[in-house]
Amino acid sequence: MTMRSLIVALLAGAATAFGFAPFELFPIPIVTLAVLFALWRRAATPGEAALLGFVWGMGCFLAGVSWVYVSLHDVGGMALPLAAVATLGFCAVLAVFPALAGFFYRRTTTTDFASASAGQSNRRHWREMLLLAGVWALTEWLRGWVLTGFPWLAIGYSQIPPSPLAGYAPLVGVYGVGLLVAGVSSWLTFMWRQPAAWLMISALFAAGAGLRTIAWTQPVGEPLTVSLLQGNIPQTLKWVPENLSLSINTYARLAAEHPARLIVLPETAIPLLFDEIPRDLLRHLTANGDALFGAALRTRDGYANSAVMLSPQFDMQVYSKVHLVPFGDYVPPGFDWFFGLVNIPMSQFRPGAPDQAPLVIAGRRLMPNICYEDLFGEEILRALPQAMLLVNLSNTAWFGDSLAQPQHLQIARMRALETGRPILRATNTGMTAALAPDGSVTAVLPPFVADALTVSVRGYTGSTPFVLVGNTAAVLLAALFCLPALLARQRERRIRR
Repeated sequence: MTMRSLIVALLAGAATAFGFAPFELFPIPIVTLAVLFALWRRAATPGEAALLGFVWGMGCFLAGVSWVYVSLHDVGGMALPLAAVATLGFCAVLAVFPALAGFFYRRTTTTDFASASAGQSNRRHWREMLLLAGVWALTEWLRGWVLTGFPWLAIGYSQIPPSPLAGYAPLVGVYGVGLLVAGVSSWLTFMWRQPAAWLMISALFAAGAGLRTIAWTQPVGEPLTVSLLQGNIPQTLKWVPENLSLSINTYARLAAEHPARLIVLPETAIPLLFDEIPRDLLRHLTANGDALFGAALRTRDGYANSAVMLSPQFDMQVYSKVHLVPFGDYVPPGFDWFFGLVNIPMSQFRPGAPDQAPLVIAGRRLMPNICYEDLFGEEILRALPQAMLLVNLSNTAWFGDSLAQPQHLQIARMRALETGRPILRATNTGMTAALAPDGSVTAVLPPFVADALTVSVRGYTGSTPFVLVGNTAAVLLAALFCLPALLARQRERRIRR
């Protein structure tokens, strides 16, 4: 392995970020992943393959999730050197997963093709192509749940429309789409000079384009008018007691100027415990119908990061956040010292029950999720197929003016595809938007403006295949892709004995 290989891996990883929002150049991750796979093929040892995967991952995550630094330093107040080191450390943890994929691939394969017949070499090529795709998808799935999970920049998210591979999302979800991306990349790695490879890729893309025309779910009932409020309250001002009136007045004004049957405010829109919110504000919010807003709610064992739906009669329905953010919503054991370095208000929440029922408005069942809960597609399925509409409440002010806002919207578009449900997003600073079940953006507010997005939306019923099986299909398929190479490896070991 040469320094040139490491530089190529780093640059290919960094270029991968252009496949994600706001750039959305979906062919780029296919090519950059093929570059990584080609480097792995030439790696002499599993350790070299792991290092190449790690360097590729560092390039990808440093380019794609640099907004972590913004959260820590610009908004959280952490000292610059510490924020830089913490960001590097965070990206290094994420880069371990492509490193594992490279290690497992090279550990399972052999580079001894010289003594093999043409038929044996061809079979080995096919085993390696399947193995590359399988190990990539499995390690991305692991990244989605190890240490509570952080599946941001999973390669499948780059394939939202107009990518033809988006048609597979309702069947196998984001990890299944990632498996297909890795499959195409492995074909390019081994067979890019062969017409058969391009025929297979064309057939895969054509089938995906055909799948995009299928309506897996159906609209039901009359449209519901909804106003999504974007207060644009800077995080540095939101929790200052003297600025409380700024939040109250902003949201009261937006609600009055944009009446609707349902008013939706972002996560913890009012920086008070729910029982401290002024009744006058609640009356303003519910003057024309129900209001759904993020609030900190007292519970028997602490506080919950909740979405509260209030009727004009003050009847209350509640959803409490289940998948909490480490360091944002709670302190992981042994990390109390961290909060001496950064200012993160309201960081001691308790998780809600995983089996919470959808909220009901005018006969329609809607299910909220809060902040980055919508990164976890399989967890969203708990409320389906009962829920007709999904609503995300986020406080994106934590990320400043960065890639996080458009990337989060891209993730929500994948959730719409997977579930066949419209999704409404109410955020503090952007991107507040309405999404159709086909993953398209039907309306969106510009970021960093105080405004409201008023839309008419219908509920949807029915189930996509992904709703029925979740990530199981993608994980099993990825494991099956790895199986031929594993069996061949076992046979070789027995022969050597």
